[in-house]
Amino acid sequence: MHFSNFTMITQRVSLSIAIIAMVNSTQHQDPANAATEGPLTDPLSNRSRSVKDFGTRAAVYQWSTETQGIIFSSISYGIILTLIPSGYLAGIFGAKHILGAGLLISSLLTLFTPMAAEFGVILVIAIRTVQGMAQGMAWTGQFTIWAKWAPPLERSKLTSIAGSGAAFGSFIILCVGGLISQALGWPFVFYIFGSIGCVCCVLWFTVIYDDPMNHPCISGKEKEHITSSLAQQSSSPRRSIPIKAMVRCLPLWAIFMGFFSHFWLCTIIITYLPTYINTVLHVNIRDSGVLSSLPFIAASSCTVLGGQMADFLLSRNLLSLITVRKLFSSLDTQVSSWASQEDLALLQGSSLLLPPDSSSVRILNLDGGMCFSCLLLSTCLV
Repeated sequence: MHFSNFTMITQRVSLSIAIIAMVNSTQHQDPANAATEGPLTDPLSNRSRSVKDFGTRAAVYQWSTETQGIIFSSISYGIILTLIPSGYLAGIFGAKHILGAGLLISSLLTLFTPMAAEFGVILVIAIRTVQGMAQGMAWTGQFTIWAKWAPPLERSKLTSIAGSGAAFGSFIILCVGGLISQALGWPFVFYIFGSIGCVCCVLWFTVIYDDPMNHPCISGKEKEHITSSLAQQSSSPRRSIPIKAMVRCLPLWAIFMGFFSHFWLCTIIITYLPTYINTVLHVNIRDSGVLSSLPFIAASSCTVLGGQMADFLLSRNLLSLITVRKLFSSLDTQVSSWASQEDLALLQGSSLLLPPDSSSVRILNLDGGMCFSCLLLSTCLV
């Protein structure tokens, strides 16, 4: 699960770092990023393009900032389209195949992104939208698996370890993406991480099972531990979705607002920070990627530590479940929102406080609605 989150975030963020080399923006760059330019025509028709010298010949497109914004946001539009349907279907048919299919589609489309850029920006937008739809299937399906695999007192630890894959993936893609673009050319950012995604798909379909009872490799003692722990929770037979009750539920709206604030800030930082450092601070693509990645290595550590701390407080009965979730949710949303109002350094530092949401707002879907955990997560993400 950690590897799948790592793979999906690298494929999502790959464009954020590669676009520095893909787009003609020499008027904002220092000599280290200078390009050899030829005549450029219609900004939405990249048939005429220049060549940027990063040690290799790679096409450079004249996409306006508005066009870049549409390309960046298209993957989010795709995610929104499939979140609720995939969450519902994963709860019925099992998450293994839905998540695996989403990961496979996303990986293949990542490999085809450089080719799509050759044909025009419209095809890039279309591919990113479909890729978002595939990732929407993958992001929500994992919580159906956790509902059947994670014992209550280990839930924060397990989900935080898995969730740290997203922070670690952000660090890796931003750190090495600039180096790859400079050494090999920006298309190899997509080729490398698309190929990693295909390898992850093979591992996923090989080792992942929807529930512990069907897994052939775990011991009987471990199966008994998981099933007995989950059996102690209050459960109810499958029933229709209580839509009216969900709409009127104030705690659900609170979770929704926590998701909204967290993912809005994360998306802004991950998507635009490399471009900001490159164009506004005039840092070359290699150093821009490294600087953009620094907050996320600490974020990955904070994610795991946050989950460990939450489970420690629960296992020792030091705090109640609701108190632990409120505490971590408050730290996650409030402190990071205060920090993001300051300068760039604090904006970067604020991301260190974002990842503990694996032990706060995200996991509330498992605590509060086991039968509909995946559907609740997908609704909040929308």
